Amino acid sequence: MLRIGLQQRLIRSPSTAASCWSLAPLKAIDTSNQTRSISSLTKKEPEFGSFDKRDAPAISVNPYNLPTKVNNAAEFVLTSLDSLVNWNRTSSIWPLTFGLACCAVEMMHMATPRYDQDRLGIVFRASPRQADVLIVAGTLTNKMAPALRKIYDQMPSPRWVISMGSCANGGGYYHYSYSVVRGCDRIIPVDIYVPGCPPTSEALLYGVLQLQKKMRRERVVKMWYRS
Repeated sequence: MLRIGLQQRLIRSPSTAASCWSLAPLKAIDTSNQTRSISSLTKKEPEFGSFDKRDAPAISVNPYNLPTKVNNAAEFVLTSLDSLVNWNRTSSIWPLTFGLACCAVEMMHMATPRYDQDRLGIVFRASPRQADVLIVAGTLTNKMAPALRKIYDQMPSPRWVISMGSCANGGGYYHYSYSVVRGCDRIIPVDIYVPGCPPTSEALLYGVLQLQKKMRRERVVKMWYRS
């Protein structure tokens, strides 16, 4: 009974209540200072060679030009136009017949009904002004190099090049010959390399499919809008 009476008296007395209210924030400040001092003591110094990922700056990298979030209507329209243009290009590939050696036999084999390149929209053209893909199939000699460059310059833009076979890639069997160019990429830029001596028609067809993937990643209209 005596303990209960003392508790009621302490609660009812205004002086003790005021003192409690005045001491409450002081206690909070003291505890925060204590925890701050303890955390400063327990904090370890970074070791030599250690790296914290949280200290690294946030960098957004998009090396493959993948589609990102559309911000407005203009970006949506331009992205749709790019997709439409790329779909049109990938569905109508017109390669130029430029056979130089035995690899040309496999290139012609791809046009037979066994592989049926027409179902992918691939149609061989005999004129460089009507072609958008140049397939260099075979050994490129020094005398043929100026003709290859002239044919490449006559092709309309955009244009792509497929290097077919070891001889076209780097000289192949005739790498150390005095009359052979050690790779057609020394004369014209190359987009796709198809290895083999000679590569099969399936390998060339796979190279064409890889070229279609490269075409789909292009952003022509969007680059014009940004500039």
